[in-house]
Amino acid sequence: MKSAADVWEKVKSLMEGSMTAVSIETWFGDIEAVALEDTRLVLCVPTDFKRNIIRTRFQNSVEQALKELFSFDVDVALLLPEEKAVYAAQRAAPAPAGGDADRYTFERFVVGSTNRFAYTAAKKVAEEPGGAYNPLFIYGQSGLGKTHLLHAIANRVGKDHPGYRIMYVQSEDFVNELIGNLRRGTDMQGFRDKYRLVDLFLMDDVQFIAGKDSSEEELFHTFNTLYEQKKQIVFTSDRPPHEMLRLEQRLRTRFEQGLPADIQPPDYETRVALLKNKAVERGISLPDAVLSYVAENITSNVRQIEGVVNKIMAFQELMGAQVDVETTIRAVRDILRAKENFLPSADTIIQEVARFYELDAASIRGQGQNKEIANARNVAMYIIREMTQLSLMEIGQQFGGRHHSTVLNSIKRVEKNMKDQPEMSEIIRDITNAVNSAY
Repeated sequence: MKSAADVWEKVKSLMEGSMTAVSIETWFGDIEAVALEDTRLVLCVPTDFKRNIIRTRFQNSVEQALKELFSFDVDVALLLPEEKAVYAAQRAAPAPAGGDADRYTFERFVVGSTNRFAYTAAKKVAEEPGGAYNPLFIYGQSGLGKTHLLHAIANRVGKDHPGYRIMYVQSEDFVNELIGNLRRGTDMQGFRDKYRLVDLFLMDDVQFIAGKDSSEEELFHTFNTLYEQKKQIVFTSDRPPHEMLRLEQRLRTRFEQGLPADIQPPDYETRVALLKNKAVERGISLPDAVLSYVAENITSNVRQIEGVVNKIMAFQELMGAQVDVETTIRAVRDILRAKENFLPSADTIIQEVARFYELDAASIRGQGQNKEIANARNVAMYIIREMTQLSLMEIGQQFGGRHHSTVLNSIKRVEKNMKDQPEMSEIIRDITNAVNSAY
């Protein structure tokens, strides 16, 4: 049995012992098997009337047959035809970076003093979607668990409300999809329905929307449509709404009208708990001395903590070494050294500037003098000067051999713009964060 259809046919045959063939044909004959997930069978029912009958009279029988078939509990989700289309779009939506979204649950989220409020708010939203905390706006630095909470909400709501239409999207994918539709001249109604005909809308890293006029416009109307229908909305960002200076005021106001919840870097106790949790997930045991050493040296990023556990595990498996402080120091020496001495390359910075301004790196390095390219080039020179140890002459060599005085003038121009235009400071911050994330 490889497909949902195969499973559904087997389930119907198992129910023949407790139901007549006529009853099975009457109530289940026109039901379509849509998908078989890990612990859920998704079915499409032609009418709401029939779905209600099946839920009240036959769902227990169906789930009992599934348990007999698989030897563990398998839930049943009953979708109407219009919900089926949204479900298909949802399954096609991107999974979170770093792995399967199913592993991001509230049970696997390590709670500490620096994230307890955001965790509690997210859990409340999952229990009562569309309730008092709408929208929920979770913000904090990269790598602290914002995406985890976003998917924990989606997983809990999906489990408690199988018929709910859930849409998770990263803001960059939202922007790129919109641009693609506009360039192809595609009917925009399909794009809008995809995001507005849902019960739960989750957008990750919404700060990337700022300054992109068409995307802000679409998100504004999407927000209004969902909010007026009391559908739950959740955003994550690396900063609170009031610091998103390039965002339209009307959209910033929408973000601020809900519940803001920040996540700060984990304290020592939480870092120890995270290490224990990650070690258990990977089937290894870390001595207290190792836990203390890593927790004292990796202080800001949950992803780095996970990386350390992976490195220790690999070192143990490949080298056959016992896990102690000395072995741990050897295993994570590169991570700690990189943490202390990381300097990005000029290439990385230019690539991130090009991505931000939607240009190619060659244009920024080249001789083009139109306003957009020249502005991006000035920004790249400024950030290289701030984040690396390259001299003005060496920076000029990265841009076609420009004279050091030209580089200096470009840097001063950006510094002046940062004083006169608060939005320029936010742009520098966005690109700098992207460079750090690339590390």
